[in-house]
Amino acid sequence: MGKSTIAYRSLEEIKYFQEQLLKLQLQYLDDHSPFYKQLFSTHGIEVNSIETIEDLKRLPLTSKNDLQLYNDDFFCVPQHKIVDYCTTSGTLGSPVTFGLTDEDLDRLAKNEMQSFQIAGVRKGDVVQLMTTIDRRFMAGLAYFLGLRKLGAGIIRVGSGIPQMQWDSILKYNPRYLVSVPSFLLKLIEFAEQHGIDYKKSSVKGVICIGEALRDKELNNTVLTQRILDKWDIKLYSTYASTEMGAAFTECEYFQGGHVQPELIITEILDDEDKPVTDGESGELVVTTLGVQGLPLLRFKTGDIVRKYTAPCKCGRNTYRIGAVEGRKQHMVKYKGTTLYPPAMHDLLAGFPQILLHQIEISHNEIGTDEIIIRVSSSDISEEFLNEVKDHFRAKLRVAPKIEFVAFEELQRSVFNPLSRKPITFVDNREA
Repeated sequence: MGKSTIAYRSLEEIKYFQEQLLKLQLQYLDDHSPFYKQLFSTHGIEVNSIETIEDLKRLPLTSKNDLQLYNDDFFCVPQHKIVDYCTTSGTLGSPVTFGLTDEDLDRLAKNEMQSFQIAGVRKGDVVQLMTTIDRRFMAGLAYFLGLRKLGAGIIRVGSGIPQMQWDSILKYNPRYLVSVPSFLLKLIEFAEQHGIDYKKSSVKGVICIGEALRDKELNNTVLTQRILDKWDIKLYSTYASTEMGAAFTECEYFQGGHVQPELIITEILDDEDKPVTDGESGELVVTTLGVQGLPLLRFKTGDIVRKYTAPCKCGRNTYRIGAVEGRKQHMVKYKGTTLYPPAMHDLLAGFPQILLHQIEISHNEIGTDEIIIRVSSSDISEEFLNEVKDHFRAKLRVAPKIEFVAFEELQRSVFNPLSRKPITFVDNREA
């Protein structure tokens, strides 16, 4: 990627560039979006009065609830202009439909091409996709479009099935994989059991999705370290969502995912919807740029993240977004301690004996949160159970209830065929 791209410009140039795109997007919403037209009218907003990123705070926020209640009113184009239909995964409620125009698909391809370039993927590299491309899943399609635009070779294996993954790796010699990080442990285990010298394979790096690779200090998580202790490869974190149609991807210095200024404007807000200080955690709020089908303005993602603004050695002047530390609606208050599922997932990843787990949250009879962690383990002794609980107390200050469950039973629950992602967190509090 040439140094002429906007990410390498000065902070002032990047901001001015984004503000010009913001004005275009606001005018587009005012002209074409039934939902936002009504919102602007209700709040007496003249879109041409919004000229800077700082002016955004004068606009109302949009929530996932709005999207679920008024999904059709968010569409800005007639149905015959929609080329591809995607849905959100429904992590925080009912899935929402997103329609992409031809131009939106080009934008998606550009986003993913630049994401792969940030992680070091080049024209001619071969990349193995270990994610689904069907089931109305935007990410799998985005990877394919981006790699095609980049000029890379693509192996579409899909998720799971370690044997098929290794057959493809040994046959086509991919330089990079796209995978959920915890699946890499299963790949390593399969290779060890079947005499595959994975350390001498063609794989040099993995673009990782769905699970955190770094903590809030940008140090490796337990899961990341377990993988790297076994396999000397580069693990690149990437954070994206269907709603954003954009990704934040780590460069070779692993200091958080770089924003792509031509695609998105972000804010990070506290519980009172006020901006937090850079480096402090808050809810990510996004305004999409250049989207035609279903653009979003000041959309509350529900994801708790941090922004990092210290200069990056790669030369890009863009800020970075860290790993998702939790989802606002998934926050758990347990015995006076605030917990988010990612911290619990990563703690459990530190025990090789634990083959599979699922965290379930519910309200108990006195109205407080209750946590049960169902675990399939090669060690079901009382000593091991106490070791896990002691580790929870040391790291998170509380120890939830832990139940041992047969692997087959837990596997059916975690890998539900109707879900596109493993179900490792179940929140029964709403029910």
